[in-house]
Amino acid sequence: MSRVRLNGGRRLVIGVPFLWLFLFFLLPFAIVLKISFSEADVAIPPYTQIYTYAEQQLQVVINLGNYIFLSEDDLYWAAYAGSLRIAFFGTLICLLVGYPMAYAIARARKDLQTVLLLLIMMPTWTAILIRVYAWMGILSSNGILNGLLQGLGLIDEPLRILNTDLAVYIGVVYSYLPFMILPLYANLAKHDLSLLEAASDLGARNLTSFWKITVPLSKNGIIAGCMLVFIPVVGEFVIPELLGGPETLMIGKVLWQEFFNNRDWPVASALAVVMLAILLVPIILFNRNQTKELEGKL
Repeated sequence: MSRVRLNGGRRLVIGVPFLWLFLFFLLPFAIVLKISFSEADVAIPPYTQIYTYAEQQLQVVINLGNYIFLSEDDLYWAAYAGSLRIAFFGTLICLLVGYPMAYAIARARKDLQTVLLLLIMMPTWTAILIRVYAWMGILSSNGILNGLLQGLGLIDEPLRILNTDLAVYIGVVYSYLPFMILPLYANLAKHDLSLLEAASDLGARNLTSFWKITVPLSKNGIIAGCMLVFIPVVGEFVIPELLGGPETLMIGKVLWQEFFNNRDWPVASALAVVMLAILLVPIILFNRNQTKELEGKL
């Protein structure tokens, strides 16, 4: 009887995450995939059904025109390229900025680490929309940054920062930097400092020890942080919409326009499916790295 209860408890524990994935990932994805094979229509909802059942006959009509249309339009290619470019360089900047910060927190006194981590996380407690709006006031021509630079005499006229790719990068780094720092800190805090001491005793310089020991040991933290930043930035909408200009093309912005401005749900769904297919590559690589790490521990 106890074994039956134990097996039932295991199935329940395992089944809850799978049920969550089914309800909030697989089922919505199946709906979007179905819409991507339909045609736009002046109706509610604004697309045709891909299957009909009449007179005991089931007819399924799959329309590949949406995917063909995406492949032939340079606008969508530019949007995907722009999203990947901003996500890549935004992730790289987050890594270059976040690694020293995570390293400093991991090497700080134990009583200071919690305070420093709290300072890193506090901005995320505010809605991202409010924080991005704040950056609009900072980066505008008559904003705080230009006012400060002009007050110091460093510039004669306001710099054009808002509505440029630079503003988008600033918003991306500001918004996603905590997601880079936290996994890096979790990894760096577990390092055995005796390895650095041994390298120092053998005559290695601090910089050499850092590149030969600390950086290789923090590889898993780097990969985790990069994935946590890169994947959501690819589909980002709020930051390019508020901080970017008309030349800032990202797939999240194009998705919004197709869904709500053009009301072309089939094309928008096809855009979302292709974007998810692109993101599957880093997700698979990340899962493979995690699997190797677990096998190494065992």
